[in-house]
Parts: sequence; structure tokens; C-alpha cells
Amino acid sequence: MVHKFDFLVIGSGIAGMSFALKVAEKGRVAVICKTGLEEANTFYAQGGIASVTKPTDDFEKHIQDTLIAGAGVCDRVAVEKVVREAPGQIQELINWGVNFDKDEKGNFDLHKEGGHSEFRILHHQDNTGAEIQDSLIRALKKHPKIEVFENHFAIEIITQHHLGVEVNRHSDDIECYGAYVLDQRTNHIHTFLSKTTLIATGGIGNVYSTTTNPPVATGDGIAMVYRAKGEVKDMEFIQFHPTALYNPGERPSFLITEAMRGYGGVLRTKDGKEFMQKYDDRRSLAPRDIVARAIDNEMKIRGDECVYLDVTHKDAEETKKHFPNIYQKCLTLGIDITKEYIPVAPAAHYLCGGIKVDVNARSSIKHLYAVGECSCTGLHGANRLASNSLIEAVVYADAAARHAVSVLPGIKHQENIPDWNDEGTSLPEEMVLITQSVREVEQIMSAYVGIVRSNLRLKRALDRLEILYRETEDLFSRSVVSREICELRNLINVGYLIIKQAMARKESRGLHYTIDYPKKNKI
Repeated sequence: MVHKFDFLVIGSGIAGMSFALKVAEKGRVAVICKTGLEEANTFYAQGGIASVTKPTDDFEKHIQDTLIAGAGVCDRVAVEKVVREAPGQIQELINWGVNFDKDEKGNFDLHKEGGHSEFRILHHQDNTGAEIQDSLIRALKKHPKIEVFENHFAIEIITQHHLGVEVNRHSDDIECYGAYVLDQRTNHIHTFLSKTTLIATGGIGNVYSTTTNPPVATGDGIAMVYRAKGEVKDMEFIQFHPTALYNPGERPSFLITEAMRGYGGVLRTKDGKEFMQKYDDRRSLAPRDIVARAIDNEMKIRGDECVYLDVTHKDAEETKKHFPNIYQKCLTLGIDITKEYIPVAPAAHYLCGGIKVDVNARSSIKHLYAVGECSCTGLHGANRLASNSLIEAVVYADAAARHAVSVLPGIKHQENIPDWNDEGTSLPEEMVLITQSVREVEQIMSAYVGIVRSNLRLKRALDRLEILYRETEDLFSRSVVSREICELRNLINVGYLIIKQAMARKESRGLHYTIDYPKKNKI
């Protein structure tokens, strides 16, 4: 079946939905999501969204904080764009119904997080992402020109390659015509033709065995664009959140927001001793890369599986008020955070790299945009400043929407696109082959391409992954398409990109730390 739209949005987080809402006045929009609308990284973002809002703060402070965290890799143009446009986009979120917490005087109740010099994090209790996601879903469902396709999985973006034209990484005229999409309820593959396509598929957390990301975060958009010969960069910069709740077997890992350290939480070892003073003068409020490596180091030195976050010195009622979800979650594990330490350990959390885009969110492939965690705007550089991700998503979704609408009249649907070819394929006889390969990818990446790396570890990871790549491509060529085998392919593609780009960076910088090129600091 062929569907024709003006705008095709692949992904349903803050990036995809805000873009859809902004372009819907100018044409018909399809939003593809592989589970339900609410299942996105946005939903799990607890801490909040960064924006200059109070009189004592200013744009230059936010710009400098971002540049410092990014360790010299940020694109200043992108940083200035996001910081300066943030207040306007915050107002748009409020217009869509997002309810940010305020104090008794009616001013925003702002948090401060690691790496920020000011209180500038707007939030809704400790579930800001869920508040934003729910508000956008309500707005999306009301819009008559937006059609949502839940339980639909994008397999490949369509380019000249599907018309028999040779395309390679040196081609500068690659065009996107839409995507092949699997309807998971019927197992039929539909052709979605679109004048403009937006990739907003989120992160890659599930390439690792421990992650705060939901199960849908398998790097699908990045892998699709890479296979279509689009440009992908900075994949070596994986942010491990320092403080995921240590609860073995739970997936995704429950996030203990950085705002808890901004609130006064102190990191301690099992015996109750502080340790961050050994690594950074900012102690528990140092940027995430430093805190994650410090925790990793302490765990290795001591042979412990976690460290602890202590808020027992804070007012109990105040703690419950600010962090009701964390309080309730820990109670289910028998931990009263007002009286006991919270066990925490680092978990794969956020990708700073991705599909390379310009200031209008355009990828290297024509008519193809990328926004949100799957994109690489240059804002984050080598390390993301806390709470800059949600604001980046709305600012660049706005830029993409403006540009896409401006060029829409000059674009026509591509005709004669062939249906997906699945001749000669059959259902995989053993699903265990796929599930076991996914586990192997997670183990390889966690063991060799984690918080601390080395040339030898990266080489070993690449060798192991190449075997899985060959086995999986062979299985894919013989099998009826399923979400499971596509996600496995995507995870392998993403793992390969992380390893290759980590190998190419002959230094330790930001989130990429290698013992072969150590920094001159203490970790």
C-alpha cells in the first residue's frame, strides 16, 4: 500500500511532535511511532529543560556553560541559536499546555544542575518529560491534519538507490522520497511517500546492557541514514548518566535526576565517605562525564557494584515534595530516601553525536531533516550540559519546520517507487538467534566501549561486532522483515559507528576517555 503525505515524521518524542504541530497548518502530516505515542525518551526525562528566564541570568552565561561542558567540540553558532531561542520556545510549550512548576510568588521554580552557573532548569516536579509528552500528545490528537500511525516501524528511508541509481558516500545529490514502513499488526510493509521527511527517532541506549532509555531507543534513524549514505558524526561521545538507580535486572534503569545533586545530594561510597573532592572542585555538581568516570573509578577500586547518593541531611518533607516519583520508586525497593542512601551506578543515557545537520536541521540528504537526540547539531560537543537536550529538540524542530514549510511548494512526490521486495524470504525459524545476538551486542559494547576505553578494547569490540554483522545480514537477506531483526541490524550499525569514530579520536576529550591517550587530570 502507498501513502502520500506532505510531511513524514518518524518518531514521537518532543522533537517529532513539536515539528508535526508546527507544519500541520501547511500540509498533511504522518507521524510514525513503533509502539505508542507516549513511548519516547522525552517521557523519561525527569530533570527539566534549560532556558534563561530569571533577571540575574543571561544568554552569555548559558552559552559559556554549554561551551565549557562541550570540551572544545561545540559549534558556537548552534550553541548561540539554542540559548537565544530557548525562551520563545518555552512559551510555545506553555501555549501547548505544558505546566512548569512555580513558586508561591508565581515565578518559575528553577533548579540548578551540574555544569550550570545559574538556576535555569524549568521542571514539572521530577517528571518534566512526561508532562511535556502528555501535553504534546493531547495537542497532536486534536489536530485534523495529523495522522498518527502507532505500532509502525520504519525500515529504510527511500532514495535514488531504490530506483536503481548508484549512491555512495561521495554523492552530493542524494534525495529522500519517504520510507518503507512495517505495520507490526499485519506484518505488511507500506510505502510512505513524502515531500519532506523528519527523523526524530531518539537515542541509542539499548546498544548497552544498562541504560536509562526505553526499549525503543535502538538507534533506528541513525542506522537508516547511515545505510542511505548520509553523514553521521561524533558517535564516540556517549553520555553515561552518573546516577541511575542500582537495581539489577530492571530495564530501563530508573533515573535519579541530576537535580537531586543540585538540591544538595552528596555522593558517597558504601562506608559513607565522600569522594568527589578527589576528582573535581565542584564535587557532586561537576559535569556528568567527570562524575560518571569518578563513580566508575571508585567502583573498580573498591570492587563495589554501586555508590550512594545521600539526601538524608535535607528536610524530609521538602525532599518528598521536590522528588515525589523518586521517593515512591525507592519505597517500592524498601528504601526511604529521607533516611537512607540511594544506591546508584552509571548507565548509558544520551548520545551527543548522530545525523549531522545544519542550522535548519537539514541532513546531508536532500528533503531529509533530523531533530532531537538522533541528530548532531554541534550544540553538545563532547559532553552534553544537563537539560540542554529538550530545549535543543524544540529549537531545532522549529527551525526544521520553518525551512520545510518554505521549500514545500517546490517539491513533488517521487513517482515509480517500487514496493518493498521480500521475495524468497521466510520467517526466521529460531528467534533465539536474534535475541542472543542482541545480548552479545550489549555485552560487547558495555565491556569494551563504555566509560573508559582503550585501543585494544576497541579493536576487540570491532572484531566481535563484525562477526555478528555478517551473521545478521545473512539472516536478514533470508528472513521476512520483523521489528526484532531490524532493531538488531540497527544496533550493530550504531555499535560499529561508535567504535570506528572512537578509534579515530586519538585523544581523551569529554565523554570519550581512553587510557591510551589519558588527560592530565586525575581520572
